[in-house]
Amino acid sequence: MQVMASRILSTLHYVCSSSASATKRCLGLYSHWQRSISGIAASVVADVEPSIAPVQIDQSQLLIDGKFVDAASGKTFPTFDPRTGDVIANVAEGDAEDVNRAVHAARKAFDEGPWPKMTAYERSRIILRFADLLEKHNDEVAAIETWDSGKTYEQAANVEIPMVVRLFRYYAGWADKIHGLTVPADGPYHVQTLHEPIGVAGQIVPWNFPLLIFSWKVAPALACGNTVVMKTAEQTPLSALYVSKLFLEAGLPPGVLNVISGFGPTAGAALCSHMDVDKLAFTGSTSTGKRVLELSAHSNLKPVTLELGGKSPFIVCKDADVDAAVEASHFALFFNQGQCCCAGSRTFVHESIYGEFVEKAKARALKRVVGDPFKNGVEQGPQIDSVQFEKIMKYIRSGVESGAQLESGGQRIGSKGYYIQPTVFSNVQDNMLIAKDEIFGPVQSILKFKDLEEVIRRANATSYGLAAGVFTKNMDTANTLMRALQAGTVWINCYDVFDAAIPFGGYKMSGQGRVRGIYSLRSYLQVKAVVTALKNPAWL
Repeated sequence: MQVMASRILSTLHYVCSSSASATKRCLGLYSHWQRSISGIAASVVADVEPSIAPVQIDQSQLLIDGKFVDAASGKTFPTFDPRTGDVIANVAEGDAEDVNRAVHAARKAFDEGPWPKMTAYERSRIILRFADLLEKHNDEVAAIETWDSGKTYEQAANVEIPMVVRLFRYYAGWADKIHGLTVPADGPYHVQTLHEPIGVAGQIVPWNFPLLIFSWKVAPALACGNTVVMKTAEQTPLSALYVSKLFLEAGLPPGVLNVISGFGPTAGAALCSHMDVDKLAFTGSTSTGKRVLELSAHSNLKPVTLELGGKSPFIVCKDADVDAAVEASHFALFFNQGQCCCAGSRTFVHESIYGEFVEKAKARALKRVVGDPFKNGVEQGPQIDSVQFEKIMKYIRSGVESGAQLESGGQRIGSKGYYIQPTVFSNVQDNMLIAKDEIFGPVQSILKFKDLEEVIRRANATSYGLAAGVFTKNMDTANTLMRALQAGTVWINCYDVFDAAIPFGGYKMSGQGRVRGIYSLRSYLQVKAVVTALKNPAWL
């Protein structure tokens, strides 16, 4: 604490000395920092010295037309270990030429290949074989995901990879159950609808859940009989390349799944603008989502599914079980290092229990174990990279400077890697940046409210609408809030409950369309009406 205070004082002294008029403001700011950091204990820190990752990286090339190949340019780029900032591997850097090659392969596989022409049952069997292989290689895939993204191995191995397996099996089950309708018409006509695959699907996944969101996009697309060109996040390209090899082993025909590692302005933009891509699916920031939509409109007006940012409210009512709500709100915010689009990042607590809640939320944050994500018992690993790390630290400084009370955390852990203490702010006001912006890090903002009408208004006063959480024992209160909150998912007395069958997506600027469940299938199908004239029908 003394070291941190000394650094802050030195910085403020330098700034204050630049002009006399700034002196009073700077001294007041330093006084506020002193009050904020006094008495703050550090969170539990496990050993942050990196252990040796228990996996080898065998695959770093692009997958195009059933073969792993170098980028056309021959370029590579490094992917980094968030625990240290060191290079894990150099990965092929795909660009527009590689996207062209991949789209051509996907188009040929769709127009001429066996995938959309084989029976739905056979497609289902191939997807199921892939799920079996993924389950067999669970630990290796989880290790790659941990090494490349910084998420804990326990989370990857015990939660995420099993969820990916489950989701592929879920959509494998849908493959032979996709069908149209027979529609009555006024007159002697037989009318039917056909549900047909849309064609070549371009897909772009983010870095926070690389393989999980890969499954959300690839599984329904393949179940419907489409072909895919996937662009991975440049921060986390490794797991998608690894599992694509398993898809080929499962019998997926060449060209049905193509994987391009590369950067957004080159490979991503080329995929979005490509005239031979029939549909786009993107998960990422709202600002990039707007660009994806724009490129689609300027090319061939391909339909777009967007799953974007969020600033989700977590509402704790006066009758809530405080201990349960504290634990759930902690999980809602700090899960995956806070790098979650639906994180419960605005914790609204009723004024009658606010003080008790803040103290218990602070105590829980101080018990959170931060360290090398490969080690047992660690709850929180490093942030993804230096860019995200600096962004989070900037928001933490903003919270203190704007008058929020720093209850715990707020500091870097260790001298290398991108570890941040679990951070809790109280006395947060709606106009503060930490209450308005998507931080995407381990920073909990706790706000106070008086009644339902007020909290509904404040919870909805955002451009986002991805998710919300409600803790109450009163079903009337729950029913009021679940209908009033403008969010694609509302969790009641729980949070972050995901299932293959539960649709997920946002209102407002949190996106358009839905992933998972039956709703996702609609994004990968065209509906065709077929009308046949009847002569002397026995019935209509």
